[in-house]
Amino acid sequence: MIERSLVILKPDAVQRGLIGVIISRFENMGMKVVGMKMKWADRDFSKRHYKDHVEKAFYKGLEDFIVEGPVIAFVVEGIHAIETTRKLVGSTEPKQAAPGTIRGDFAHHSYAYSDKKGIAIKNLIHASDSVENAQKEIELWFDKEELHSYKTVHEKHVF
Repeated sequence: MIERSLVILKPDAVQRGLIGVIISRFENMGMKVVGMKMKWADRDFSKRHYKDHVEKAFYKGLEDFIVEGPVIAFVVEGIHAIETTRKLVGSTEPKQAAPGTIRGDFAHHSYAYSDKKGIAIKNLIHASDSVENAQKEIELWFDKEELHSYKTVHEKHVF
């Protein structure tokens, strides 16, 4: 039940100065950050990360978006981390994201707006959607020695 999930704060989150407030949401719910880095992804790396979407019509806008500025990638660990992280992040389309979620509180883009502008949806954050994808994504973004195991003072209450 203890899982790890990759989370990426996309260029819009970094550019808007939301790094601290977003990371604190994960820590406040009891997730443990076990690895973190800032990276400016290039187009080749984008293709590896979004390999399932490269042939889709929206991919060019997605690639343009992810390479426009640095991102913060981090790995969280916790009970049902993947499902819990997805709930915290909210719907992929910020317009549909519930209040209290990261996208619901900090973004309001819609697919219709993004499609009209010919851009990727500005939705702040990526979170792994399955155990298998989390493992692949973590291995792509982090070397093993960049991930850490440690005990927090809160673990007796969370784990």
